[in-house]
Amino acid sequence: MNDRWPVWKLALMLYVFAAGAVAINLFMLGLLGQALGLPMLSPETTVLVSIPLGIPAAWASAMWARHLMDEADKR
Repeated sequence: MNDRWPVWKLALMLYVFAAGAVAINLFMLGLLGQALGLPMLSPETTVLVSIPLGIPAAWASAMWARHLMDEADKR
């Protein structure tokens, strides 16, 4: 029996954390942009933008976690 977790299940589990990380990073980037004269990104805007951007971030995190799990199974 194959008990490997598929990448899509890992991505679903990690989505909330990945989207949260994207939101925090976008907000911090917005604060840095203010120092350069760009308009501020509100917290609401960063959360709304992080919803779709969290999908590729979650997928990348899941691929990384799957790789680490595969490496651990080899030993």
